[in-house]
This record gives sequence, structure tokens and C-alpha cells, in this order.
Amino acid sequence: MLSNLPRDLAEEVLFRLPVTSLRGVRFTCKKWRRLSINRSFTMKHVGKAKAAAKNYHRKEFQVVMMIQYRVCLFSVNLLNPSIDRIGQLVSLDDADRVEISKIFHCDGLLLCITKDRSSLVVWNPYTAQTRWIKPMNSYHKFYDRYALGYEKKDKYSLRSYKVLRFLDNYDSRANVKLREFEIYDLNSASWKAVDVNPDWDIEYHQRGVSLMGNTYWFAQEKRPPVGMRGPISAIPDFLLCFNFTTEKFGPRLRLPFHAIYGDTVTLSSVREEHLAVLFQQCGAPASTVKIWISSKIEPDAVSWNKLFLKFDMKPHTGLGSQFLVTGGSFFVDEKKKVAVILDKDRGKSFPTRNIAYIIGKKGYFKKVDLGESTEARCWPLVCSYVPSSVQIKQAAPP
Repeated sequence: MLSNLPRDLAEEVLFRLPVTSLRGVRFTCKKWRRLSINRSFTMKHVGKAKAAAKNYHRKEFQVVMMIQYRVCLFSVNLLNPSIDRIGQLVSLDDADRVEISKIFHCDGLLLCITKDRSSLVVWNPYTAQTRWIKPMNSYHKFYDRYALGYEKKDKYSLRSYKVLRFLDNYDSRANVKLREFEIYDLNSASWKAVDVNPDWDIEYHQRGVSLMGNTYWFAQEKRPPVGMRGPISAIPDFLLCFNFTTEKFGPRLRLPFHAIYGDTVTLSSVREEHLAVLFQQCGAPASTVKIWISSKIEPDAVSWNKLFLKFDMKPHTGLGSQFLVTGGSFFVDEKKKVAVILDKDRGKSFPTRNIAYIIGKKGYFKKVDLGESTEARCWPLVCSYVPSSVQIKQAAPP
């Protein structure tokens, strides 16, 4: 029987398996389960995955996608364009029935927001560890924004993972101003309030992107009261970073464009080293997608390379060529000079399919069908993913 193999031979067999296959391995027998979660084994397996992720000449690579409120691992092949589901990640606390509305990635960990926006869970799909987080008081279902990052005081210290929750909105139904900024520390299993008086706005649909432990957003200057407002086009826009080590928002960082209300602006990470930003203008001409990649990125400084990609979507998708502000989740491959943008089928009043649009230089365009879209409010999301052996510290029992 396979379970009776010597340890070194069993380890060699498991070492050759992809991360999604470990889900089944852990249900095979107790011996294989112990081996698959052994720290020495996980470090070797994760090292292999990271080396593959850094290989520019690889034919395929893996990403995590959230489609139809489910989180799965996909294989992407840009040479012979295809995007295939290769398996469900290790069970979310035996919660295959749990529906997820948003995901945020940092260092191999995922912060997941449930569909009803009532619960948070930090999840390591590789080790199958989870940490459900109870609110300090309560979560706000409509206005909450979230971020996942870590504190690292020096290169020798262990990373301390934290969750940022904040809202800064006016609730017209209750006629009250809502402002809450809180940080949850996974090590101490506790929330604490953070004093922030923002002179900026981050729209609810904007998803922050974590890079080297910090999180970046597209933001705009807070609009003055009604009656004192100038033209929308005059509102300054910028990049904003939350530093999880200092637990403070940094200075405004410049963007390589100027966006106004209705424009599509989306952020993505590139190999956990650089930031990519997608910009698509609303109105005429609304069809051109522009993408830039940073040459340097820090909480208090950024510089941009020249335009990475400029692409006209209209010849390929018709009149409905602008990615909605709630969609447009994307990633890029620098070596092949292409971008993959997730959305729904453009050009239709009622989209019925989830689609990946692959665009590149000289008008290169491919469309990959990701399956039926039965949830009108669920837009597909994507983030790069490399397995991590990070252990999620569990809260002490009450």
C-alpha cells in the first residue's frame, strides 16, 4: 500500500504533486497527512513553487480566482491561450458551502469576505489553516474596506500579520457620519482603533493591493460640500499606501494619469515587487486601455516606467468596451508583454458569461470563456498566488 512507503520515498512522491492535489492527500491516511503538513516538507514544496513562479520562461503559471462566489486555483497558458480550473484549494474550514464576495492576497495568505459581508477569515490554502475574525463591535455590510498586510521591523524579525478595516462615509438613510479605522493583529488576536482624519476618499469598489506587506489604493481628494464644488475633472487623484509597520497612511503618491468619476482604475501586483495600474477613460473615447508598471514602489515614493501597454478594445468588444469600475481585475506578464483582464461579456445589456480578455502588443487579442455568470453582482476577481508555509496563529479558546 502507498501508505506503507518509507518516509523518504513517500516525501519524494508528494513533493512532485501540485498544491491542489494535497487536498486529497490529507484525506488518504494519517501518515500522509502528517507528512504533508510537516514544516520541513512544506518549506521544500513552497520553495519549488516560488522558483517556478520566478521562471520567466515557464509555459504556465497559477492564479487564484474568485468566480461565482467560489475561490479556486487556475492554470494560465499564454502561449496557447487557455485558462483552466485545476482544482479547488484546500477546504476553507470544511466550508465548501461558504460563499466569498471579496479576496485580498498577501504573502500566500488570503483575506476573504463572506457574501453577506458579515464575516472575515484569513486563510492559508496551502496549509488549510484558517482564522475567523470576530469584529470589535460589528462589521458594516455596505461601507467597510479591508486590507491584509504585515509588520516587519527588520529583515531578521518574523512577520506579524494584520488586517485593516475602515469606513469613512455618510449614511443618508440614518443621516449620520460613519468613520471607523481599526487594526486586527493576528498575533494578539485583538482589535484596536486607529486615529485617522482623512482628507481623501477611497471608493467602496476600489480593492487595495498588498505589496511587500503594505497596501496601496487609488484615492481622490475629499470633495468639498455641495454648493462649493468645482468641476469633477479638477479633483486631484493619487496613490495612497497604508504602512502596516507604522500603522499609518503615507503621503500622496503620483499616478501617471488623471482620472475622474466614472473612469476605470484598477491595481495589480507584479511578482510581489512592483505595482501595475490599469486606466480606462469613461465617455468618448472609452475604449482604450492603458497599463503602467512601477519601477520603484515604497510607502512614501513611487516612480513609473513608460507605458507598458495601450490597447483599443472597441474593435473586439463593440460599444460596451469599457470595463466597469467594479470589474477590470487583471494581471500582467512582463516577459510576454500581455495583460489578462477579468470581466463579463462586454457589449451586452445583461452579461451571461465570465470572460478573461487577453490583450497584447500589435493588437493581439484573445477571449477565454470562464463559464456562466448567474450572479449579476459577482464580478470575477484574480490575484497571483504562490503557496506559502506561513503558519496562522490561532486565537486562544475563550
